[in-house]
Amino acid sequence: MTKEELKQQVCAAIEKRADEFMAIAKDIFQEPELGFKEVKTSQKIQDVFTKLKIPFEKELAITGVKGRLKGKSSQRTVAVIGELDAIICRAHSSADETTGAAHCCGHNVQIANMLGIAMALQDTNAMQYLNGDVALFAVPAEECIEIEYRNALREKGKLHYFGGKQELIYLGHFDDIDAAMQMHVAHTESEDGDIAIGGPCNGFISKLIEYKGRASHAAMAPDKGINALNAAMLGIMGVNALRETFREDDYIRFHPIITSGGDLVNVVPDFVRMESYVRASNPEALINNNERIDNALKAGAMAVGATCEVHNLPGYLPMIQDQNMTAMLAENCADIFGESNIIYPPPEPGSTDMGDVSQLIPIIHPWVGCIHGALHSADFEVVFPKTAYIKSAQVLAMTLIDLLYGQGEGLEKVLSEFTPKMTKEQYIAYMTTIEKM
Repeated sequence: MTKEELKQQVCAAIEKRADEFMAIAKDIFQEPELGFKEVKTSQKIQDVFTKLKIPFEKELAITGVKGRLKGKSSQRTVAVIGELDAIICRAHSSADETTGAAHCCGHNVQIANMLGIAMALQDTNAMQYLNGDVALFAVPAEECIEIEYRNALREKGKLHYFGGKQELIYLGHFDDIDAAMQMHVAHTESEDGDIAIGGPCNGFISKLIEYKGRASHAAMAPDKGINALNAAMLGIMGVNALRETFREDDYIRFHPIITSGGDLVNVVPDFVRMESYVRASNPEALINNNERIDNALKAGAMAVGATCEVHNLPGYLPMIQDQNMTAMLAENCADIFGESNIIYPPPEPGSTDMGDVSQLIPIIHPWVGCIHGALHSADFEVVFPKTAYIKSAQVLAMTLIDLLYGQGEGLEKVLSEFTPKMTKEQYIAYMTTIEKM
């Protein structure tokens, strides 16, 4: 069977199975779970793998599941990744009443894409033509949220890093993977959807910030107190004063939230806790501007006589998509989406832990325009299901075939021209450096 014939058969098989894997996506959508807590979602994946007779490992980085389809040789492996977790968006109509979790990030669509590809490869016996394995990797905790909760897990030794792929890298579960791919949903104005390919993303450093002052009666003796909330506000204003100095091509972002801002209105707040990220498009800008932001935050405390402790924690690294894999993807997108619906976007200010993976191995991460409303918003809605579930699965499956068909010449070319930004050991050393800042 020629490569093009195999692509056609796999694409047809994806369409034939669409109702089945879309139903799984709907099931996951109705029971959203937050990162490192995706017990039900993980079990759903395990149940599907069991039904499909796909061997798998489970409980990787707490909830991750890694299935494997064997090719005619297992010397190389390409991973197709889907993310298990939801985001907190209490205003979304589907939000869990207790946790506020909602899949207005589209990770359930990613899981469906991964499963649709798995089903199609099996139904067509495609693996006999592929010179390498396909890892079907359902990973936890892409959304870097609930920093205090995850830091508590870390302090108990149950977690090393806050992102699921980061933790999986540390634990060695990416050691046997040579390249990886996944999709993400995105907003579109197109009438039938589009796809953005090849664009980079920001990285970030996570921060826990604590201001400590002195409590006193807010009306009778405010002069006896030291207002930690005022210190925090001044610290934020100090960062705002830095914004005009941020280089535009570094895409610096700082967006704090206050998670504890005082206990009683008639007591001068003596303790304030904030969480934030510092984002940037490259590691050098990330480290340099993070230090300047820390100084501004601490200056707010000095102004009123409070103290400020900043705990820097490893966030995500910038994402760099492989040019050779992107070129393969582009050819397949032209067939499925049409040339006019392919977008080559500017750098994305957001972040993903796929960035950490991209520092070690070649990856692609297309953004599939299939929703209305913004990501992480109450208005989020998948409006083009064929684009979200069928077209995106088809172009990823076709690119997978380009990589592994025959003797795997496509992947070998990618690997021969790919230079990792870091080894695994350098990556762990970098993360340790952030912790010591």
